[in-house]
Amino acid sequence: MKIVSFTPIKLNNQRLPGKNIAPLGPEKKPLCSYLFNTLRNVDGLDGRYVFCSDDAFRPYVPEWMTFLKRDKSLDLPTVRGLQIIEAFLNMVEADVYMICHVTAPFIRAETISKAIAAMRTGKYDSAFTAEFVQDYMWYDGKPVNYDPSDIVTTQNLKPVCIEKGEVFIFTRELFKTHRRRIGFKPYIQEVSEFEAVDIDTPEDYEFAQSVASHFAQQPEARK
Repeated sequence: MKIVSFTPIKLNNQRLPGKNIAPLGPEKKPLCSYLFNTLRNVDGLDGRYVFCSDDAFRPYVPEWMTFLKRDKSLDLPTVRGLQIIEAFLNMVEADVYMICHVTAPFIRAETISKAIAAMRTGKYDSAFTAEFVQDYMWYDGKPVNYDPSDIVTTQNLKPVCIEKGEVFIFTRELFKTHRRRIGFKPYIQEVSEFEAVDIDTPEDYEFAQSVASHFAQQPEARK
C-alpha cells in the first residue's frame, strides 16, 4: 500500500495574506516549517509533497519533500478543495493520500502516525482528525447530546465529534468513485485542543502566537 502526503499551498490568501509563511513563535519560524518538521517524523509515508503554483515558495520546502508545481488557476478564491485534490491525484499515483495543511502548526507526528497506521489495516476507507467536545451542545435550536428536562453532569454527556481540518486520509478508489475525502468507513483520530488550533484569520494567528510562546517556555505542555 503506497501512502503519500500532500500539502496544498498558496501565497495569495485573502483573509490573512501571506499566512503560510508568516513568522510564528519566539524564533519567528515560517508557519509552514512547523508542519514540515512534523511530517518528517511521521511514520508510514512513502512520499511527502508540497503542491504549489508559485516558485517563490521553493526555498521554504525542505530537501526531503517534493515540490510539485500546480496550475495557477487552483489559486483562485472560487476553487474548492476537492478540485485541488483531484488535480493532485491526476499527477501522482498512490493507493492512499493524506492531505494536511500548514495552518495547523501544532498537530503532532504521533497523532498523524496513528491515523496512517489505522488506514494500513485495511479496515477503513478514510481517516480524519476531530476534536471531541463534552459539553451541552445545541444545533438549529435543539439540544444535540442531552435532554433539558433531565440534565446530567458534563462528564456523563456523550461527547460531540467536531471535524477538524488538520488531516484527511483517503483511498484513491474512494475519491475516484465518490469524490469524497471522508468515506463510509472512516477512522476518527482524536486531537487535543492545542492540536486543533487552525489559522484562518488575524485573530487565529494571534492566538497561535500565544500557543507557540507557551510551548517554547513549557515544551512538556505539548505532550
